[in-house]
Amino acid sequence: MARRFGATDPENFCSINIGLYGDLGHRWTMTERPKKLLQRSRTQFTIGPSSMSWEDGCLVIRINEFTVPLPSKVRGEVRLYPHVRSSHEARLDPKGEHIWRPIAPVARVEAVFEKPNLRWSGTGYHDMNWGSVPLEESFSSWFWSRAATRNGAHIVYDRTLRDGSSAGFALEIDHSGIAREIPLPKPVDLGTTLWRMKRPARADHPVRVEATLEDSPFYTRSLIRTELGGEEVDVFHESLSLDRFRNPMIQAMLPFKMPRWG
Repeated sequence: MARRFGATDPENFCSINIGLYGDLGHRWTMTERPKKLLQRSRTQFTIGPSSMSWEDGCLVIRINEFTVPLPSKVRGEVRLYPHVRSSHEARLDPKGEHIWRPIAPVARVEAVFEKPNLRWSGTGYHDMNWGSVPLEESFSSWFWSRAATRNGAHIVYDRTLRDGSSAGFALEIDHSGIAREIPLPKPVDLGTTLWRMKRPARADHPVRVEATLEDSPFYTRSLIRTELGGEEVDVFHESLSLDRFRNPMIQAMLPFKMPRWG
């Protein structure tokens, strides 16, 4: 919203987003904080009471936040140990204004929380993307999916550019971190959510939605299941509508999910 009034400093609008799902219920925290509460270096990022840092090859995320819209404490630690590291980078738009990198396409994750009281370990993933212009200037929508397989990771990135054209790719990343582009699977429809968000996907075998983890007016996060290379796999899927995101009514709703502190 601040961009409506001119150029802004991205470091003045930082947050760490946590989403917890399971038997203890859905917990969400994404508190935005100003630059004066930010500290960063090549290996460490601290914003307010929470931080991320690389320590002996492990990404350690220390969390001390409050949930919204109903306030409750979220405090704990997540450790991500990469099994596979990749230096692959992909341009997400023809101008190269947005770049994506799958840093750890396969990893082991250990999560220990005091509030709520939970422990979890399993397969995880770590990537990043960055750009020189806002996402909504370049894209109308996109969806993304990732699955851990016996051979490494299977990733699909499909997006609709602002001019209406489509651009997508599919990758297999092996255990050595080498990324190989493969043919895009066939388009499939995962159906709409309660917010009437579309969930397009790509798969060459039947797909079922195991869980809808996040459902918002412009974004969905889902767990789906399908077959890849002869094995049944869980697939993490996200769908984003930047046409909806740029709508002033949606912008006005953002503080309910992303309050600002300080």
